[in-house]
Amino acid sequence: MTPLAPEIAENLVHRVNVGDSLTRTASRHPDRTAIVDGERSWTYAAFDAWVNRLARGLAARGYGRGDALALAAGNSAEFLVTYYACAKLGVVCVPVNLGWRCDEVAYVLQDSGARGIVVEAQLVDALASAVEQSPGVADVIVAPGTGAPAGGHLLLEDVLDADDGAPEVLVGDRDPITYLYTSGTTSAPKGVIGNHLAIYLESITMALEAKFDENDRFVAMLPMFHTAQLNTHCTPAIMVGATIHVLRAFDPATLLAMIERERITQIFGLPMMYRAMLDHPDLATRDVSSLRRACYAMAPMPEAQVRRAIEAFGCDFYLLFGQTEMSPTATLFRPEHQLTHPGAVGTPVVNVQMAIMGPDGELLPRGQEGEIVYRGPHTMTGYLHRPEATAEVFAHGWFHSGDIGRVDDDGILWFTDRSKDVIKTGGENVASLEVERALYADPVVGEVAVLGLPHERWSEAITAVVVPATGADVDPETLVKELGGRLDRYKLPKSVIVVDELPRTSTGKIQKNVLRERYAGHYEGEGS
Repeated sequence: MTPLAPEIAENLVHRVNVGDSLTRTASRHPDRTAIVDGERSWTYAAFDAWVNRLARGLAARGYGRGDALALAAGNSAEFLVTYYACAKLGVVCVPVNLGWRCDEVAYVLQDSGARGIVVEAQLVDALASAVEQSPGVADVIVAPGTGAPAGGHLLLEDVLDADDGAPEVLVGDRDPITYLYTSGTTSAPKGVIGNHLAIYLESITMALEAKFDENDRFVAMLPMFHTAQLNTHCTPAIMVGATIHVLRAFDPATLLAMIERERITQIFGLPMMYRAMLDHPDLATRDVSSLRRACYAMAPMPEAQVRRAIEAFGCDFYLLFGQTEMSPTATLFRPEHQLTHPGAVGTPVVNVQMAIMGPDGELLPRGQEGEIVYRGPHTMTGYLHRPEATAEVFAHGWFHSGDIGRVDDDGILWFTDRSKDVIKTGGENVASLEVERALYADPVVGEVAVLGLPHERWSEAITAVVVPATGADVDPETLVKELGGRLDRYKLPKSVIVVDELPRTSTGKIQKNVLRERYAGHYEGEGS
């Protein structure tokens, strides 16, 4: 046996590496089921061996510490095996958002310096142009996916090495594990550098705060290329030795059947997904009693929906609040607060310090509104190739979230709005979220986005874009009139636009920037 170099031997003993969490779980629970993907399943021992074979195969092709490998895949075992293989090697994984345009993918491939890309077969043709525009991408490695194998490319199975032993290489605790690109609505996307220590501690935090254990059975239905699904449920589930059932896309009937059949204990979805299940006829006939906890994120749920969901599912509900730069969890709106503090976003999780900051860097007392700022090891290393943006967001020794909020007398955080979504109308600042909450109280409203649109008199006119509730009709004039009993007059929408659906990102966030662009001329010619 060839002796290890002293620096590698020491590194292997005490390092913090996300890939090592899989190795350790496989050692503790080799025969437990780790991943179930359709008809396929792997024990922890088998999944770890697969990861090791891929890591060694990549290493044989010259991939090593600090290299970047892009990953374009839907929810699948192949997504996770690539992610963990990169982690064990010290290679940076660059997940591709499947909602991006081809030119956005090309930008990310170039900006990240990706040497190669693992891509599912059904995506090869769609991404061919992006790869052609990125001369640094030397390898296109095709995973099975849902399409036919693509000719002329290296297959993932052909990269696998025969040796399934864990690679023993040097990886630093603060080495990057991912470059996750944030949505660029007014400029090019920024690459958020996630490091091993941040993601490892995020995983421990989630396991502790959400009470994950080895007997849990999860459904991974939100996109794995997004930090929420990947780092708040997948990595902690693997850390504790739970089972992950992979679901490629959300469907209420499919999910309800899976909960009953597999005795699922933990689910994580968007408010719209819970609403779809609540409205689905199968809910009345499916046994969902195995559920212990249900997590939601991206947006708070209206109080009426939370109450209905708690009664229907009979389990604890909690909200995750944070952002990609926080890996992503910063606060948790806990089950005991769901009905006592409806609309809040929770209290800081373990390892995160939260404060409210004024415009000059001063920390504000409870009750005062300002920017939400954080400290803690979950925080990103910085923005890739953006030293000035990194310095700006770390000003005064805190991470600046860009969110506006306050802390109440109970120490609970209330999110007012994204600073960019605060509407400046007639000399007043109005939080779009406040108007949205008031609108959700009306049973005819299914979904709503409130935004400011250009107006000659008001500067920005408060505008509600509404999707009617199932079977309901929305009369704009009546809706605004009834809203008058819940909001100050200056906060009332100047117009209600009724639509069939709202534009969303691939992770379910409503794209207010798209709505602003779409309806920019809505008030043209109006002076009052």
